[in-house]
Amino acid sequence: MDFAAIVSGVIEHWHIWFVSITLVVAAIIDGWMLKVPNWITFPLIMSGWAYSAVTGGWPGLGWSLLGTFVGLALLYGLYMVGGMGAGDVKLLAGIGAWVHLQHTWNIFATTAIVGGIMAIAMIAYTGRWRKHFQQFNMLIGEFVEVKDPEALFQRAAERKSKMFLLPYGIPMTIAALGYFVFQGMYF
Repeated sequence: MDFAAIVSGVIEHWHIWFVSITLVVAAIIDGWMLKVPNWITFPLIMSGWAYSAVTGGWPGLGWSLLGTFVGLALLYGLYMVGGMGAGDVKLLAGIGAWVHLQHTWNIFATTAIVGGIMAIAMIAYTGRWRKHFQQFNMLIGEFVEVKDPEALFQRAAERKSKMFLLPYGIPMTIAALGYFVFQGMYF
């Protein structure tokens, strides 16, 4: 592939490059501060809606809104039980706003795999298998026992400072970038 073809591909697929750069910035901040800030997620979501409306009209906006909703819905339950932060949920919603339903689902599934591998690696690094297994069982038990979402959220907030956290923006970024490469979406 020559330089002109690369430049042409970047220009043609600028929206995927934009999402990718935004994800890298979000992952760096998440790794540093354990938070994906709203000043990244909200503009990502709204610009995805605008892009989709301009390029696809009302149907494009509809697909973008659906991708946003699915991105929110896929991670909301985990957020409610303290499995991740709200910024991670909004980050997937922002991806959905730009790449719509099919890609959002695939990126979510890929993120679950990458996140699982990273979580196992983090646990192996600390060597605290028993502690994490007990925490996992506690979370599952709470999810089954406690039917009130507000109570689940409250319990999650109380234990957050005691948990070893995986900044989920990092596996989400790795998964999305890998997915974009695998699907040939950069060029």
